Amino acid sequence: MVSYRDAGVDIEAGDALVEAIKPAAAATRRAGVMGGLGGFGALFDLKAAGFADPVLVSCTDGVGTKLMVAIESGRHDGVGIDLVAMCVNDLVVQGAEPLFFLDYFATGKLAVADASRVVQGIAEGCRLSGCALVGGETAEMPGMYGPGHYDLAGFAVGAAERGALLPRGVQPGDTLLGLPASGVHSNGFSLVRRICGIARLGWADAAPWSPGESVGEALMVPTQLYVKPVLALHRAGYLRAAAHITGGGLPGNLPRVLPAGCCAVVDRPWPVPPVFSWLARAGKVARDEMLRVFNCGIGMVLVVADPQAVMAALGEMGETGFVIGRVEACAGEASVRMALPENWPA
Repeated sequence: MVSYRDAGVDIEAGDALVEAIKPAAAATRRAGVMGGLGGFGALFDLKAAGFADPVLVSCTDGVGTKLMVAIESGRHDGVGIDLVAMCVNDLVVQGAEPLFFLDYFATGKLAVADASRVVQGIAEGCRLSGCALVGGETAEMPGMYGPGHYDLAGFAVGAAERGALLPRGVQPGDTLLGLPASGVHSNGFSLVRRICGIARLGWADAAPWSPGESVGEALMVPTQLYVKPVLALHRAGYLRAAAHITGGGLPGNLPRVLPAGCCAVVDRPWPVPPVFSWLARAGKVARDEMLRVFNCGIGMVLVVADPQAVMAALGEMGETGFVIGRVEACAGEASVRMALPENWPA
């Protein structure tokens, strides 16, 4: 006789994972959630969440090859926060409040302890973002993944009142404010891994750019969550637009929130975290390529009319920001002009 376990799928391990993560998921509960984990679907009551005329906003994302660093270094705790951040940061730039989150975890053979650490991180990211972890799927698929390997996908749903969607009213003369990144975030890791290989650095080796940390520790700093400060600024009426700086960097993401006839001029340097300077030197990566692949220290850009008021509001929240440029009139489609000093970021 042959069992499902003989074929490589352990139903009991899946059940054990669900039980292990129930307390973490319960801690993310918020107004509007109906029911709990274990059903065939999750229910959410928009009226109970306080919306009068809502528009739903949804997005999905993953963590990319940063997962390989997590797997090979054994650092699974923060990658769940990365997953949430990549989704909810995309929601908030549209003026939406994140409401609930679902995850998809796929692996060849389920390691309950490692998977639990990943999902605990997902729950922590949800808690910090004010959204509920309402469910997900764990797929054990023998033969699809190498030993110890897994993949992640996240799905977030948010809502905004119909008249409060972003972007709105962007015009020449507006200021570009950058919010600092916590590190590389979750984009460009195929290049990061290649450069670490060229430099002959293992994940347990000392990070040349971060004294006292290993390469794995320094690279696995989770993606910054921008939900609370961006929503607070939006509700105060300060924002015309916001752009989450992910793959494509500033040149690739800023045009997505600008109307035709407007261009972003980025000409004010900001402090660049040492990891980016190291990557550029160790990999001999050209500046334009660095700006196109990485966030280079700016994880979110706000388009505002009153930068002084916004900087003051950020300070009251314990946050900081940098003026990095402005919006100008230009012919044709929205675009970005990078006009940073020649020696930047030296």
